[in-house]
Amino acid sequence: MNSSRFGCRRSVVVALLGSSAIAAAQPALAQSAPAAGEDGVILVTAQKRTENLQDVPIAITALGGEKLRELQVKELQDAVKNIPSVTIQTTQPGFSQVYFRGVASGENANHSGPLPTVGTYLDEMPITTIQGALDIHAYDIARVEALAGPQGTIYGASSMAGTIKIVTNKPDYSGTYGAADMELNSVAHGDVGGVAQGFLNFRLSDRSALRVVGWYRHDGGYIDNIAGSRTYPVSGITQTNADLVEKNYNDVDTYGARMALGIELDDDWTITPTLMGQVQKVNGSFAQERSSAVSKKLQTVQYNPESSKDEWYQAALTIEGKIGNWDLVATGGILNRKDRTESDYSDYSYFYDALYGSGEFLYDNAGDLVSPNQYIKGRDKYRRQFGELRISSPQDSRLRLMAGLFAQRQVHEITQNYIIDGIADAITVPGTESDIWLTRQKRVDRDYAAFGELSFDITDQLTATGGLRVYKYKNSLVGFFGYSAGYSPRTGVAACFEEAKVAGSPCTNLDAKTSDTGSIYKANLTYKLTPDWLVYATWSRGFRPGGINRRGGQPPYAPDTLDNYEFGWKSQIGAFHFNYAMFREDWSNIQLSFLGENGLTLIRNAGQARIYGVEFDMGYREGGLTLNASGSYNDAKITKDFCLIANATFDCSIPDGNTRLAQAGTHLPITARFKGNALARYEFPIGEWTGHIQGAVNYIGKRRSDLRNAENAIKGEFAAYTTADFSIGIKNDIWRFDIYANNMFDSNGVINSSVQCLETTCGDPLGQTGTGGVFYDYVIRPRVIGLKIGRDF
Repeated sequence: MNSSRFGCRRSVVVALLGSSAIAAAQPALAQSAPAAGEDGVILVTAQKRTENLQDVPIAITALGGEKLRELQVKELQDAVKNIPSVTIQTTQPGFSQVYFRGVASGENANHSGPLPTVGTYLDEMPITTIQGALDIHAYDIARVEALAGPQGTIYGASSMAGTIKIVTNKPDYSGTYGAADMELNSVAHGDVGGVAQGFLNFRLSDRSALRVVGWYRHDGGYIDNIAGSRTYPVSGITQTNADLVEKNYNDVDTYGARMALGIELDDDWTITPTLMGQVQKVNGSFAQERSSAVSKKLQTVQYNPESSKDEWYQAALTIEGKIGNWDLVATGGILNRKDRTESDYSDYSYFYDALYGSGEFLYDNAGDLVSPNQYIKGRDKYRRQFGELRISSPQDSRLRLMAGLFAQRQVHEITQNYIIDGIADAITVPGTESDIWLTRQKRVDRDYAAFGELSFDITDQLTATGGLRVYKYKNSLVGFFGYSAGYSPRTGVAACFEEAKVAGSPCTNLDAKTSDTGSIYKANLTYKLTPDWLVYATWSRGFRPGGINRRGGQPPYAPDTLDNYEFGWKSQIGAFHFNYAMFREDWSNIQLSFLGENGLTLIRNAGQARIYGVEFDMGYREGGLTLNASGSYNDAKITKDFCLIANATFDCSIPDGNTRLAQAGTHLPITARFKGNALARYEFPIGEWTGHIQGAVNYIGKRRSDLRNAENAIKGEFAAYTTADFSIGIKNDIWRFDIYANNMFDSNGVINSSVQCLETTCGDPLGQTGTGGVFYDYVIRPRVIGLKIGRDF
């Protein structure tokens, strides 16, 4: 039996019995169901129970396994392109930040900065880390669900603005089958890539099955590291990158596997242990450089090796069963992740030398000046432990309750070596070979909660729901950051107050904790005008925990919250559906992060914002024709002045001399006012085969690069861009062949921009160095043309 036939049978069962009946009878199979069947029924688990998407009174987009394949989705960035309410910023694979509905203040994802505003889940387990979402290869995925707006009562901390759920296909007891898929592709201006992937579902018995998935992917590079040289003004030393010049040097290799075992102990109890792991090796930089040294797009001048290796594995166990007629779900897991990075940091060295003469203080043991060239070698280790227990009353009762307990603990071990080769022992951080600066810290984030939702059918058409989450968080940061005492009399070793608490550090100059307890709420009214048309109104709140500022003298930053007021409807009229939501969101005590002295991230609760927006999704599906259009509009602005020095009144004249960095009414950065996409697909018979032709268009509007006016002017705004994707193919019950072209017209859209130090320094806005600033614009992948072949067996 192949997966496509299983999907068709599954949809027929849902159509006959209804999604709630399936959820009660076979919860494990319900979770593994494809997102859409032949009748268009889309099953989601957004509210931690299996439901028809059209019956869920929240703004949600779901991309099912078949749709993911049709859209050539290989990673999270590809999926986000097709979800209008979501924006993604990335610097390279494995290091991405996701935003919903314009809730973004310009976070730089620093290891000691705020947690993300969006929670990411792999099945039942949260996998959000401070570096962003895991870059999971998308194969044998049941669906990707994007839940817009605060999801705090069910999903808790870091689901303040929304949640993304990646739901995998579960073991199927009905038979043994599998699939294998191959792809060969070529990226414009770059190299050749390819994919080899497959899965096997083993039926072990009537009540047990094992599903095994594996993948390997090579993405060809398209950024050229071209020849360049620079002379450091103080020492007169000239540096070149001749040994690093390379075309298409940003290639990526990704490989991994997943295993899931499903066991029905009896008619009521099921256990599902899963194990998943992935390794991602990245070479080069994914940014095109804006500087006097570069004249073409997709080029950069880097003076030190750049690479990363991201390794992680996740193990989880889910137990589902019944106590009487109540459903119980117990789930827990661990996530271990480690990454190693090396990055060029020579711009920092050059501009500080040219503007402030810093090269004068960099010498060897003989007293001779050395090259200020600086590079970073980093190592991060994450360990997350998670557990959740929840119980639900019968879903066919007039009064329904879901309640649960949640706990998680994440440890992040941070090592950042800022290296200048050959410097004297006196200015080297003790215990390192040639570090001018060392960050060696341990961060621990803890989160505990009790939550519940209560629904009551006031009439057959009107339902009221209330939600509550009571939480406690406790976060800490301990360790060392800074220079040697021989280089700085106040930052680093000179500021230590205790022996080393973190192995590998010379001493301790940071040891702080912060904690808080609180509660958040949700209220919803849903009215069914007809069986296929509902309207709803929701008020919900999300929050993000506070944390530690590592710069001495700066207090911890407090939680920020997001209040959402939303009205929407979901309608299905024959082959046509139209879903709509309009909302207002009030963002309070915004955790604003930016670079301060010595390039250290500072975080302050120094902002208020209000976001007005609308989202829509409409589609038509009849016979072989599918048409779909969706979009979002966000008017996201701060409502109080953003001041250099935080104060309760947001008055930039208090204290005297306080600088206004952005005035009230400034649009929040990163997210466009409008993002939209449209898709047309036509399937038609070709003998015993089915052919298709498909076209999709995606548009992202202009965006600010930074909330602060001066920095936004230096870096510049991100221009609007449009991409167009096309595919043609044929398939039968066993084989499938596709030819596709993504970004057909080779758009060079920018999704992120950075500099290696303060914008006012490395951006060189006054032109003091005579060479201009150096900016790095991270762009979407150029045109990719590919051939895909797959076989079910």
